[in-house]
Amino acid sequence: MLMRKQLYLFILFLISLAATSQEKHWMLAPFVKADANNPCLISSGISFVDPILKKSVAWEEKDVFNPAAVVRNGKIYLLYRAEDKIGKHAGTSRIGLAASSDGLHFTKRKTPVLYPKNDAFKKYEWEGGCEDPRIVETRNGNYVLTYTAYDGKVARLLIGTSKDLINWKKHGPVFTGADRDLWSKSGAIISRRVGSKMIAEKVNGKYWMYWGDTDIFLATSDDLVKWTPVIDKTTGKLLAVISPRAGMFDSDLVEPGPPAMITKNGILLIYNSRNKDQNGDPKLPSGTYTAGQALLSLSDPTKLIDRSENYFMKPDKEYEITGQVNNVVFLEGLVYFKKKWFMYYGTADSKIAVAVKE
Repeated sequence: MLMRKQLYLFILFLISLAATSQEKHWMLAPFVKADANNPCLISSGISFVDPILKKSVAWEEKDVFNPAAVVRNGKIYLLYRAEDKIGKHAGTSRIGLAASSDGLHFTKRKTPVLYPKNDAFKKYEWEGGCEDPRIVETRNGNYVLTYTAYDGKVARLLIGTSKDLINWKKHGPVFTGADRDLWSKSGAIISRRVGSKMIAEKVNGKYWMYWGDTDIFLATSDDLVKWTPVIDKTTGKLLAVISPRAGMFDSDLVEPGPPAMITKNGILLIYNSRNKDQNGDPKLPSGTYTAGQALLSLSDPTKLIDRSENYFMKPDKEYEITGQVNNVVFLEGLVYFKKKWFMYYGTADSKIAVAVKE
């Protein structure tokens, strides 16, 4: 009888453990932070001649953070946000490029690859700059980059395309007409992993992109360049597919992370979130950025199937807790490289770190 009772209690324990687990079968987890190598990218005094200011600028002197990631020719490349110290909006942001053969140690290109110039897009990009990129590939080998341009008043999602990650063609705002001036950030295009490449893929005849930094909204496109926001037919407003949840880690805002990924279970979207000052998760400091995961329907990308009940990554290292903005992990870059997943993220809006899933 005693043995039977002990077995029964042990089974109950396993059931309870499974029920309280933070991971669900469809999630991409767990990730282990590469503590021995983190932060894997930090700011430096490298400079270039800014085409607008017409003088040498230490373009990443202040901070580096929030990187996109892509595998090309056997290396991981990060396209990362870097800030100088001279812009009136806490520094102008430019996008730099760094390469690694092992995913842990990076060599930077000395000059930025995407930045404000005296071109048709200066009115959107100056002098806040070019921020927070996400990247996917096309089937013909081109790269598509979504990034945020900030003119000091409005944040707008813009598109750039490239064949080599160095030379970029700017296409301007993703939205046109009356939607051009929508406050828009964080464009995560639905893609499928093909080997080490993340290839943009149509669903129901359209490309889809999750975006937004309050709720997570949707947009569709025929060409990956010009996009149309998805509207809620009942309210006539932007359709929010994922929203904050009171009392939880994502109580204040939700924002797409790396490009959304088609999996056998549906569309996996890793998202960033902020804890509310009041009515948030009492176990987290107010304003803390953590990361969650959501599963959406492949037959209808507007339909949320499931969502993580807790964060799978939070700030717990000194460089994640203290910086330009305290208590931040902000995930944007995800690649499959040498049979491992590498997740790249900004820490306290100051440095870049990596976490690995075997």
